[in-house]
Amino acid sequence: MQVPAHPSPAGPRGSMSPIRQEIRSLVRLAGPVMITQLGTMLLGVVDTLMLGHVGVRELAAAALGNLWIFATLLFGMGVVLGMDPIVSQAHGAGDGHRVGLTLQHGIVIALGVSLPLAVLWALTSPVLLLAGQEETLARQAQIYTWVQIPGIPFFMVYTALRQYLQGRTIVTPAMWSILIANLFNVFFNWVLIFGHLGFPALGLLGAGIATTVTRVLLLIGLVAWVRGFRLHLGAWGPWTRASFHLPSLRQVLAIGLPLGCQLFLEVWAFSISTLMAGRLGEAQLAGHSIVLNLASLSFMAPLGISIGASTRVGNLIGAGQDSAVSRACWVAFAMGAGVMTLFAAVFVLGRHWLPALYTTDPTVIEICAWILPIAALFQVFDGTQVVGGGLLRGMGRTRAAAVFNGIGYYVLALPLAWWLTFRLGTGLVGIWWGLCLGLATIATLLVLWVWRCGAALRPLER
Repeated sequence: MQVPAHPSPAGPRGSMSPIRQEIRSLVRLAGPVMITQLGTMLLGVVDTLMLGHVGVRELAAAALGNLWIFATLLFGMGVVLGMDPIVSQAHGAGDGHRVGLTLQHGIVIALGVSLPLAVLWALTSPVLLLAGQEETLARQAQIYTWVQIPGIPFFMVYTALRQYLQGRTIVTPAMWSILIANLFNVFFNWVLIFGHLGFPALGLLGAGIATTVTRVLLLIGLVAWVRGFRLHLGAWGPWTRASFHLPSLRQVLAIGLPLGCQLFLEVWAFSISTLMAGRLGEAQLAGHSIVLNLASLSFMAPLGISIGASTRVGNLIGAGQDSAVSRACWVAFAMGAGVMTLFAAVFVLGRHWLPALYTTDPTVIEICAWILPIAALFQVFDGTQVVGGGLLRGMGRTRAAAVFNGIGYYVLALPLAWWLTFRLGTGLVGIWWGLCLGLATIATLLVLWVWRCGAALRPLER
């Protein structure tokens, strides 16, 4: 497998217009990344689905455990993703030495952030008890998260290696690794949850162990792929004192910490909205969860575009292609909003049959039918804002996105949702209009930031 030292900044050559070239370049990056993100999400979904055949209590405990795992793991991943713009810009500039050195910095940070994550996962039960959850469920969720602690450093280093490849526009190895890992996860769950091939039926504990083993194999598989196809050639060097250079580590952290905060703020905003929906009754909570799940699935499309745009913009900035950077930004915004406009149409037209895929309860289906048109508008803003966040990550300017998320969700969306829902009595509709306004604000601020400041960007300094 031959890998170029750095991509052609202008994209594929030929008679195509620059806009079509840009779309083609972005799709080539975004497609595999989209599948990779969906595969990562499925690791937790598979546990939940298979535990549903064990018992309701085990299912609920896994859901609570995954809520805490997902919220904290996203922050850690965000910190590691601070290496993204450094890798992509160095690759665009043809600086393979800096690309390899940044991977080493990312690995150091990945291992460092694993320790606080381990502490947080060890505190799952106390946290859930503080949140008012049932004691038995909290203890079972603790068992589920406790056995997953050994897998944290493996997954975090996998994340660093995945971003290293992605920044060099090599996106298929991570896609195939996560797809194969999902097959292993299903097999290990089948063996350990239900007790096959001579193993005892461990239930919830077995699901946690299966996920840990899968994360270990995920890293081993990707490392084997990189070494087997020699994907590290031209962008690697031996470990030296420079691998632990504090100013370089601080540069990654300066980018990654705001990104981690941005992801943390976003995931908890939607968790809080779910808690609000829970106060309205079981039917409203079920309807909210179904619509949110549909929105989460469709979100994978603009998320793939966002990650691809982050790599593309970083490469172009590193190559000094200023006019191409601007074009890439607006093409990415148009693609993110465009694909979500299509999903919005599906949400409106399918507002009755989509929820019927999840439930046969007519009350819940009717609640979803009321909410899905609002979620359709929500989709367009969500697609725009996630692409904007990716563009800022590729530029290495992540603080603005974190500030915009704080304003959009916690100054506007959640207070408005609470006021509309519990003061004016609009019910679940109020929660979704609040979220919609928050996302509209974040999307607008990001578009304005790119318009006003994007043209003045320069590559990150060493």
